Amino acid sequence: MAERKEESVMDKITEKFHGGSSSSSSSDDEGRSGSSSSVKAKIYRLFGREKPVHSVLGGAADLFLWRNKKISGGVLAGATAIWLLFEVLEYHLLTLLCHGFILTLGILFLWSNASAFVNKCPPNIPEVKIPEDLAVNVARSLRYEINRGFASLRAIGQGRDLKKFLIVVAGLWILSFLGSCCNFLTLFYIVFMVLYTVPVLYEKYEDKIDAFGEKAMVELKKYYAIFDEKCLSKIPKGPSKDKKQH
Repeated sequence: MAERKEESVMDKITEKFHGGSSSSSSSDDEGRSGSSSSVKAKIYRLFGREKPVHSVLGGAADLFLWRNKKISGGVLAGATAIWLLFEVLEYHLLTLLCHGFILTLGILFLWSNASAFVNKCPPNIPEVKIPEDLAVNVARSLRYEINRGFASLRAIGQGRDLKKFLIVVAGLWILSFLGSCCNFLTLFYIVFMVLYTVPVLYEKYEDKIDAFGEKAMVELKKYYAIFDEKCLSKIPKGPSKDKKQH
């Protein structure tokens, strides 16, 4: 009997020991997983991005990230040909459209009349219509974006956000400087080339660019805090919404 009691006591002690070790190991695993998740959460992403680059770009992601090289290359070649046609050869848009319509209608007209003499089927010209739902959705999206832009400009004009005011003024000044250096089509082509090169390079060297961006943001915040303390804090601000309501 005494031996059985000793064995039962030893079994209980070993169970408690193993239970404690398993609980401690599980707690260690939870701590490790929590620390790893916290480390992942602390990783800096440019512009506060939380989604992959492909998700941020939306429907045009495959085009700008060169997922299908034939389609992306074709679009790039078409845009380059249009830029060369209008800028280098100095072709006018209205002239190009008229000549294109003349050539297309002439070919279709001759083909339709000649098909009766050569015993071939006339060309099957598809009927093109703009869907009403598509037009309404595009109009609604455009209206929403325009109203949001007007609301932002109104908030800036009321003098409530000095930081946003300085950012908008700097952006408009840069656009005006670029507009004085080149015309709208060249500027559009430059923006198009940036969209075709920057996202794919950023996706390839994402970690290095994010690390550099984090250092740059720390320095910018440091200089902005100094500038705010010495200059911006001394400028009187417009009345807030609470004061207007009272």
